[in-house]
Amino acid sequence: MTAPPSSRLQDQVVIVTGAGSGIGRATALAFAHAGAHVLAVGRRAEALHQTAAQHPGIAVLPADITGDGTPQVVIDAAADRWGHLDVLVNNAGATAAMPLADTDAQRVTDLFALNVTAPTLLAQAALPHLRAGRGAIVNVSSTYGHRPLPGAAHYAASKAALEQLTRSWALELAADGIRVNALAPGPTESEALTAAGLPDAVVEQIKQDETARIPLSRRGTPEEVAAWIVHLADPAATWITGQVLTIDGGLELT
Repeated sequence: MTAPPSSRLQDQVVIVTGAGSGIGRATALAFAHAGAHVLAVGRRAEALHQTAAQHPGIAVLPADITGDGTPQVVIDAAADRWGHLDVLVNNAGATAAMPLADTDAQRVTDLFALNVTAPTLLAQAALPHLRAGRGAIVNVSSTYGHRPLPGAAHYAASKAALEQLTRSWALELAADGIRVNALAPGPTESEALTAAGLPDAVVEQIKQDETARIPLSRRGTPEEVAAWIVHLADPAATWITGQVLTIDGGLELT
């Protein structure tokens, strides 16, 4: 009989970035409920503490992962606290509505710093620990990492880069027993659109338009996405690597 996820993940050490809300918060909670020790990382201390208040297995580290040296600080914080590191979930990211005509060099730089460079440096810093425990990396992409997104092409491009990193790292690290996969959620209930600076009316219209295009006729929930992140990180998923799993209610089929 296959062991339940709660027993397989017992005492695993997991880092979840962007854990102050949305998919990140749901993921931190899902791992904690499965018995893991979770380091919740994010820029907003208050939001992280709200996440941690929901389960005693979650510790917090307020940090800007794009800061110089911060990726190593994050990895060391988990390893020093629990003695090892088993899973890195690169969830932190940002979206940006930026038509080509309005492209701003600094916004492009900042977007890629958070969505591509920071996950890379976190994975690099985590390597010695993941090698020691034959651990896993789960990158959070987007359905728009492999389909066009007019008006936000640079966001889509950053997620496409993350998906290619996932495939390349999977091959590069397979000999070390490290599995690398990605999850590509479709439109999910979160604060991402508001955080991108869009007015409430625009956010609501985008949500309505997205819902109308999704075959299952609804946006996803953070908990639905988190469940699959846990599945990909589960030690029992021994033969899955280099995959990008899309969870979007069928949107990519349209």
